[in-house]
Amino acid sequence: MSTSKRLFHYAMYFKQPILLGLFFLTIAVFTELVGPFIAKHIIDNYMTIGQIEIKPIAWLLIIYLALAVATAILRYYMYIYLQVGANRVVQKLRKDVFEHLQTLPIHYFDNLPAGKIVARVTNDTEAVRNLYVQVLSNFMTSFISIFGVYVALFILNWRMALLSLTMMPVIYLWMILYRKIASKYNNVIRTKIADINGIINESIQGMTIIQAFRREQQMSKEFDDMNNEHYEYQRKLLFLDSATSFNLVNTLRLIMFTVFIFYFGMQSMTMTEVISAGTLYAFVDYLIKLFNPITNIVNQFSQLERSLIAGKRVFEILDMNGEPVSQESLPRYQGNVVFENVSFAYKKEEYVLKNVSFEAHQGETIALVGHTGSGKSSIMNLLFRFYDPSKGKISIDGIDVTIVSRQSMREHMGIVLQDPYLFTGTIASNVSLNNPNITREKVEASLKAVGAEHVLSNLPNGYDEPVIEKGSTLSSGQRQLISFARALAFDPAILILDEATSNIDTETEEIIQHAMDVLKKGRTTFIIAHRLSTIKNANRILVLDRGVIVERGTHDELLAQGGVYEKMYQMQAKSLKE
Repeated sequence: MSTSKRLFHYAMYFKQPILLGLFFLTIAVFTELVGPFIAKHIIDNYMTIGQIEIKPIAWLLIIYLALAVATAILRYYMYIYLQVGANRVVQKLRKDVFEHLQTLPIHYFDNLPAGKIVARVTNDTEAVRNLYVQVLSNFMTSFISIFGVYVALFILNWRMALLSLTMMPVIYLWMILYRKIASKYNNVIRTKIADINGIINESIQGMTIIQAFRREQQMSKEFDDMNNEHYEYQRKLLFLDSATSFNLVNTLRLIMFTVFIFYFGMQSMTMTEVISAGTLYAFVDYLIKLFNPITNIVNQFSQLERSLIAGKRVFEILDMNGEPVSQESLPRYQGNVVFENVSFAYKKEEYVLKNVSFEAHQGETIALVGHTGSGKSSIMNLLFRFYDPSKGKISIDGIDVTIVSRQSMREHMGIVLQDPYLFTGTIASNVSLNNPNITREKVEASLKAVGAEHVLSNLPNGYDEPVIEKGSTLSSGQRQLISFARALAFDPAILILDEATSNIDTETEEIIQHAMDVLKKGRTTFIIAHRLSTIKNANRILVLDRGVIVERGTHDELLAQGGVYEKMYQMQAKSLKE
């Protein structure tokens, strides 16, 4: 389905206010077009030479004024209803896009920067809104006006009306040519706006690194390059629009008036009946009223094309294959996890996991260790079903994870990341994530259980302390404890700890270790750790190298083997001593 048809489909969701607006618009156009006929009637019938009849002229002028007031009122309601309809359409479009984003697989966000997504949800949908408010109202006003003018022209003089119809093919052909050229420019312009949003977002997020490594000028140069390219295409579009709007219509207007003067002049010389002054006035007035809507239509070509390109970019997101968010709820499973010959590749045939097999029973702690790129995080991504295995099978309590919905399976999983993400709100809301099933008492109990009250006691508002984006005003330890409390409040059957102690000081690490012990109790726990000293008590340690499990066993068993794990442990112990 084309973009224009899909936008029309969205408009039909709120057709009542839009149709009402168009109804008021139609009446307003016709009340406006009655004016020249009244003027013609006054000139021809009541303003003859040597005699002017005041009373009928006064009544006709009152009617003329009343129609003008009615036109203004009708246009007011037209604008209100079209605005309401357009705003509701864009509201639904943004809602649909945002909801669809929640269903998209993680790899989609890996390949598209956040700033570009934001540009599509905000800037592009705003451009679509202009289609319904600006383009639709102008086009409909113009089309109805042109139709009404031609009806009036045919009533006045059908031969001249036929001559004036020759403009329509010219306008149509120009619109086809314009759209063909402008679509290329607008595609680049919308893409560059998204790129600019992306680099701004990236610069703000990475400002610490940019300033620390003195890359301010380099970032400014990259921004200037994008900005300059955006300017160049805007300039090209400006030249195209300039040739399209006033110049084209003004040329057509001059041609039509030339034909009009020639036609009426020749008619006056060859025919015994001279055209009346009222008819002449009305014809001139209607020709002016004809070119005004033509100007409006031509001037809207640019906005129409921008809106259609923006709509196409929005629908590209909606066309991405997502997975509906399931409301299905599974009973809390025990947490017995089995990987059977699991292989996985982010890209075809480039496997980051190769025939990985292991078991984790309820209440056990499984540690994953290995050098960067060994596949530790990929195992966690598969367990959380951010991705599905390329080969092999993963089951929980004997159930293949791929046959149940991702949301219902994750209901009984919890995760604590190396760099925990906090949302704008309060400490308490970041623990509960505004889940109505998690009470304030449970939030406070979870925070106390992980020892957070000792670390957060110095905050002025306690657990109601405001948290800004990403929790940047809190220390790493404070953020980590909040994320531990969050996981505890949700009471998962399977817990994943991803480098949970790597970014904190030694004193806070003791509190975190206590929190980990509280959190792991009765749960199947997976720990990704670089600090091997933190996983001595794990039931089983899996050592990965290039996607393969090369060693497995307890801490003592692996040290006794004298293999990869033992070398890693000795290197860390040596570095700590130094």
